[in-house]
Amino acid sequence: MDAVVQTLASNLEETSMSEEVQSVPTFAPAPEIVERRLATGPTTRELIRHSSLFLLTFITATFAGIVFAANEGNAAEPKLIRFFDYLVYVPEYYRRLVADFLGQAMANPDLLKSGLAFSTALLTILTAHEMGHYLACRYYGVKATLPFFIPSPPLLGAGTFGAFIKMKSPIPSRRALFDIGLAGPLAGFLALLPIAVIGLFTLQSAPHQTGPGIIVFSDPLLFQIIGKLAGVKLVDAQPNPFYLAAWIGLLVTSLNLMPVGQLDGGHGTFAVFGQRAHKIIGRIVFVVVAVTSVLGFVWHGSPSGFLYTVLLAVMLRIRHPMPETMEPLDRARSLIALLTLIVFVVSFVPFPITITQ
Repeated sequence: MDAVVQTLASNLEETSMSEEVQSVPTFAPAPEIVERRLATGPTTRELIRHSSLFLLTFITATFAGIVFAANEGNAAEPKLIRFFDYLVYVPEYYRRLVADFLGQAMANPDLLKSGLAFSTALLTILTAHEMGHYLACRYYGVKATLPFFIPSPPLLGAGTFGAFIKMKSPIPSRRALFDIGLAGPLAGFLALLPIAVIGLFTLQSAPHQTGPGIIVFSDPLLFQIIGKLAGVKLVDAQPNPFYLAAWIGLLVTSLNLMPVGQLDGGHGTFAVFGQRAHKIIGRIVFVVVAVTSVLGFVWHGSPSGFLYTVLLAVMLRIRHPMPETMEPLDRARSLIALLTLIVFVVSFVPFPITITQ
């Protein structure tokens, strides 16, 4: 009998303690904090791999800056005598152009300085963008890689195809999705602002070029605002390395903020409006961009809009993952969403490039 009473008393004591722990958990860490402790840093091998990609991208972006500053190459075309000469014409002419631009940079230190200024400014923007994502992932305990920087071949664009991180574990909550998705473009935009100011305040006037085949960069609203403050007529100005880096940074920011698929804007849209609205908004934006790309080709001679259309089409086919919990967003994040929309408006240009005919 005493044993039974003792057993019942012990069970009651354990039950009481269990209920007390469940009802007063104020001393326990929040679930997201427990999750954060599970995040591990990169290994030495990963650091070497990502650093190597960054260094290679820095080199190719520097070369792109040299090309922008030099404007044109002076390489002689290969002679076409034998049949073999026709087969190697393109790679041989490409090699000569690359060698010519490198020769110009070695002979003119100002060209090399322009290339370094461009690559430093551009990679500062891209690094800030990707580290915004990465640090937000670390904060919420989401396993993610360091940024992968993608170099592009010389003479092709800005010397880089951009950068990205890869998340390797589920996103724990709606707020985590919101923060991780928008931390990147907002951090990149903050890094971009001083570069844009330097670029626009140091623009030099240049004669307005006319004729067919001239590439004209359309200025986003942010540039127009800063240009007025600087008293600069953007139409009659020669783009410098900081202007070009900031222009490309705004283009990347506006593209990433489109509310489609798993783009940064898609993450934000999913977090703010939910799964169904995210799907509908993404399809509407895709149609608008597709129509705009056709108009851009007809009106401005630029085929760049078709690349956006293809990218968004791919994004639409990738299913957006559902966070583990979909708790309500707070007022602060609603204000951040509005701020992000303003960033998109001042960054976006419907027709980024015009090719004169």
